[in-house]
Amino acid sequence: MLNDKQIFALQEKANDIRESIITMLLAAGSGHTAGPLGMADFFTYLYFHGLRHDPVNPLWPERDRLVLSNGHINPVLYSAMAHSGYFPVEELKTLRKFGSRLQGHPHREFLPYLENSSGPLGSGLSQAVGMALADRIDAGAKTEKTIYCLLGDGELDEGQNWEAIMLAAKYKLHNIIAIVDRNNIQIDGYTEDVMPVDSVAKKWESFNWHVQEVDGHNFADIDNAVNRAKAIFEKPSVIIARTIPGKGVPEFERDYHWHGYAPNAKTAVEDYKHAFNELRTLGGKIKSEHQ
Repeated sequence: MLNDKQIFALQEKANDIRESIITMLLAAGSGHTAGPLGMADFFTYLYFHGLRHDPVNPLWPERDRLVLSNGHINPVLYSAMAHSGYFPVEELKTLRKFGSRLQGHPHREFLPYLENSSGPLGSGLSQAVGMALADRIDAGAKTEKTIYCLLGDGELDEGQNWEAIMLAAKYKLHNIIAIVDRNNIQIDGYTEDVMPVDSVAKKWESFNWHVQEVDGHNFADIDNAVNRAKAIFEKPSVIIARTIPGKGVPEFERDYHWHGYAPNAKTAVEDYKHAFNELRTLGGKIKSEHQ
């Protein structure tokens, strides 16, 4: 269980990660804003508390696996990796640049520390299920790994997800934890207007998964949900994280236009300058007041 000091440290780290997301998007002049900011807390929790990994030895055989299915939110993945020591934070400014290791969608050929390449939505869970199956049959594994798979809620429109969900349930892959970013937006609008997916929880339950719904910005809730998921041995688990897209900057929050908005117009740059102020002061409260 996280104590108050740990929670505040994670909150501050999430703020740093959000600032880096904005910095790299401004430098790139393109990319996705809402999803990365919304998932910053969950990625912070994983990379700075929940994930078994070693940035000094990134290919450590006993590490957990993190599969990003909705690859367009990779600014938050890159930022969390950089802040945890996989590569210099300064390199984040090369996002989407020609020759950069930080491609617009994660690509293992360029950045070997990644567990998967992603871009086409709907394929990540199948990749994660394959890893979970491989881990089960690997007789030489000293420690069972946890396979985390991050998905978007709009991505659940893709049928391949449901094939993977069925397969994981059939083989009772308790070593996989799917995490759905339930932010209610996708590039064309609000999910319930484009293709209604509620009730997400009941759908996963009907496929025989262990289901939890949490506040995706509450570190105590996230920690409790992950620990409960790890305690389930008869079925795979999914955590539905209800998040605010664009979290941390009021002008961005809950606005689907920021899903893939490119910060290359003058107005966008002004918005991002305001975003820095919001984040650096914790929404108007100076960080030092919390220390």
